[in-house]
Amino acid sequence: MRLIWWNFSIYLMFFIMCSPGVNPFVFDSSGKTSVSTCELLIPNYLADWHVHVNDSFQDAVPSVSGFQQRQMILVESNSVPEDTGRDGPMDSAWPMFGHDVVHTCRSQYSTDNNSGMEVWCVRGDRSSEVVCSALVDTNGMIYFGTMGSDSSLYALYPNGSRKWKFNANGLIWATPAISEEGMIYFTTWGGDRYFYALNLDVGTEEWSIKIEGSSTCSPSIAADDTIYFGDNSYIIYALNPDGTEKWRYATGYIVMGSPAISIEDGTIYIGSGDYYLYALYPNGTLRWRFETGDHIKGSASIATDGTIYIPSFDGYLYALYPNGTLRWRVSTGDSLAAAGVAIGKFGTIYVGTEMLRAYNPDGTLKWMIDVQGYIEGTVPAVSADGTIYVSADNCLVAVNPDGTEKWRIPLSNEQVRSSPSIGPDDRVYVGSTKGNYGFLHALGILDPNAPTAPTIIGKIKGKVERSYDYIFRSTSPVENDVFYQIDWGDGSITEWLGPYDSGKSITMNHSWSEKGTYTIKARAKDTDNLWGPWGELKVTMPYSYEPPHFHFIQWLLERFLHAFPFLRYIL
Repeated sequence: MRLIWWNFSIYLMFFIMCSPGVNPFVFDSSGKTSVSTCELLIPNYLADWHVHVNDSFQDAVPSVSGFQQRQMILVESNSVPEDTGRDGPMDSAWPMFGHDVVHTCRSQYSTDNNSGMEVWCVRGDRSSEVVCSALVDTNGMIYFGTMGSDSSLYALYPNGSRKWKFNANGLIWATPAISEEGMIYFTTWGGDRYFYALNLDVGTEEWSIKIEGSSTCSPSIAADDTIYFGDNSYIIYALNPDGTEKWRYATGYIVMGSPAISIEDGTIYIGSGDYYLYALYPNGTLRWRFETGDHIKGSASIATDGTIYIPSFDGYLYALYPNGTLRWRVSTGDSLAAAGVAIGKFGTIYVGTEMLRAYNPDGTLKWMIDVQGYIEGTVPAVSADGTIYVSADNCLVAVNPDGTEKWRIPLSNEQVRSSPSIGPDDRVYVGSTKGNYGFLHALGILDPNAPTAPTIIGKIKGKVERSYDYIFRSTSPVENDVFYQIDWGDGSITEWLGPYDSGKSITMNHSWSEKGTYTIKARAKDTDNLWGPWGELKVTMPYSYEPPHFHFIQWLLERFLHAFPFLRYIL
C-alpha cells in the first residue's frame, strides 16, 4: 500500500508541476531563466524500483550457456585535453556516491560504538525531500541536498549547525561529489537543467553549465579530475575541471546510475535504461558494452580483482570480467531491483532489495536477512568494523557481519530513500522525508557535554479532550542554555522551545483526542547544538466521559432495583 501511495504521489507531483502557472518545486535563482520541468514525461521510470522480468527466484550461480552478447559498437570521440595532473575525489571520509570511484560503499572508519542514538537532525528550510546521500570532507563538514521547493545544497559543521546554503535551479536528486581541489559538483533535475560547481568553503558558484536533459545521476571524479555523469537525454558526459566539455557519448535511454571508474586503467563503467552496461575508455570511445535482461538504473561497483558488479531490472546481479564477459549472475529477489552493491573488506558483496543478501565473490549466497522493509533505490554502506547499514522501509538498520540485526531506528513514517554514508567519530548519516520536509540524521555517540535527558512530571492518567500540564527539566553539564523538543506520542511535536536556563523547569500543556496509551518523549539541546538523550513518560487516556457521581441517588437505585427507570436511563 505504501508503494502504491508513493507512485500516486509521484504522478500527482508531476501533474502539479506541469499545470499552467504552477510550479511549487523549483524556483528561479541567480538570475537564471524561469523554470520549466514539463520536459520529463516518464516520472514513474525514475521512481520505480520493481523488478520487471525475473519470475524465477533462486540464489545460485546459473548456467551461462546460451547467454548471447550482442556485437560491440564503437563511437567517435572529441579530442581530449592533456592530463591535468590533479587528484580526483577528495581523500575524505565520504566524498562521493558509493564512497569512492569504484563504489565499494566501504568506509575506512569504524562504527563499533554506534548504538543508533540520534546525535542531531537537520531539516530543510522549505517543503522538501532528502533522497541523496550525505558527504563528509576532510574537515568533518557534512553536505546534503534537497528536492522540492527547497532545492538547496546545505553545508553543516560536525555539530549540525549550518555553515552555508546554496539555492539551486532544480531538484538535487543525486548525491554530489567533492574534488581534492575543494569543489563540490552536482546535477539537478528540472529547472534549467544545470550542472553546478561550487566553492566548498563558502558555497558560492564557481561555474555552471546547461546540459541536454535533467539528471538524477551522481557524478564521479577521475584521477585526472575529469567529471563523469549521465542525464535523462541518454547522454554520458565528460567535463574538464573548468566546466568545458571533454566529450559526450549517446546511449539508447536514460542514464541514472553513477559511473564507476577503474583505478587500474581509468575505464568508465556506467549503465543505461537501454539494458546495457557501457565500458568507455577515458577518451570517450567504447571498449565494450554488455546487455542484461532489462533496464539498468543502478550503479556499477568494481572489486579489487577487477570484477564489475551491476544490477539490472531483470532481477539479477551480474558479475563481469574486465573484458566484458559474464562471470556469473544471481537473483536479487523477485520484488525489487538493486540500486547497487557494497563490497566488504574481504570481497563479500552486499545487495539490498526486499531482503539484505550477502554473496561470496564466487556468487554463492553467504546469508540473507529480513530487515523488515524494502531497501528501495538505495545501497548499503559498510564500516571498517564490518557493520552493514541499510535504509529499510522507514528505518535505518544496522546489521552485523554475520547477518544478524544489530539495531534499528525509525526515522520517518515514510520510505527512507537516502543511502547511508559513514563519517569519523562513529557517525552514520542518512536522509529521510517526513510530512512536507526533508531531514538529515546524524547517528552515533552523544557528546559528554550534551544536556541530560529531561525529567517529565505530570498526570499519567486522564481524560481525552482535557488539557494537562507537564513539567520538563534538563541540565547542561557546562551550564549552557537549553532548548526543548517534545513529542507527545500522538503525532504532535512541539519544536525547539527556548532558550532556557540550564536546570530551569518549564511547563507545557497538551490534550489527547483519542483513548490510548501514549509515550511523551522530550530531549534537550544546548546553545552549542549538542543534543542530549530522550526522556520519557507514559500516559494513559482511558475514557472520554465519566458520569457525575450522585452518591445518594446511586444508593436509591441499588436499594430499589426496579424503581426510578428514568433516572437509570439518564445516568
